[in-house]
Amino acid sequence: MAKRSAPEVNAGSMADIAFLLLIFFLVTTTIETDQGINRKLPPIEDVTDPPEIKMKNIFTVLVNKNDQLLVEDNVMELSELREAAIAFLDNGGDGSCTYCKGEKDPASSDNPDKAIISLQNDAETSYKAYISVQNELVAAYYFLRDRECKAKYGKTFRELEAMFEDPKTTEGVRLRIEPLIKDIQTMFPQKLSEAEPKK
Repeated sequence: MAKRSAPEVNAGSMADIAFLLLIFFLVTTTIETDQGINRKLPPIEDVTDPPEIKMKNIFTVLVNKNDQLLVEDNVMELSELREAAIAFLDNGGDGSCTYCKGEKDPASSDNPDKAIISLQNDAETSYKAYISVQNELVAAYYFLRDRECKAKYGKTFRELEAMFEDPKTTEGVRLRIEPLIKDIQTMFPQKLSEAEPKK
């Protein structure tokens, strides 16, 4: 009896099928993007010498690995942080700030333009504590901006920002709102410096 040879499979179409499957998965697969904290980085400038900053114009906030706050070398609760930041930013110690309603303490910040909040956390600080501290510091800026905007323009800063960002707002209204927003931002510029976490 003669031996029969094993039938061969035509592999030419297998490569086509594999290629089509690859294209199908590439087209239909969605890649999830990580969401982070929205922060706008300052523009790159050619600054040779950094400006000299007086220590009284720096409000230091430290968060340790146990999520405890040390503000200006004093232990502080998170609930007190916003008021302390507002008092620092609104101090007007050198008398040049005509709209500041603070104590005008010469040992504290000179004016809002020179006031810097320095935030530093430990490498083991919890994400929840970090975000909570950030929220309180940003809320201090918004409180002061809302106050001045309401006094000058009859609306809060947040209302103006919401109108500006609303897709239904016409271009003409945006052009009128933009200088008002920039004016308030100039009065209380958000200078929040974040140092590298300590290990």
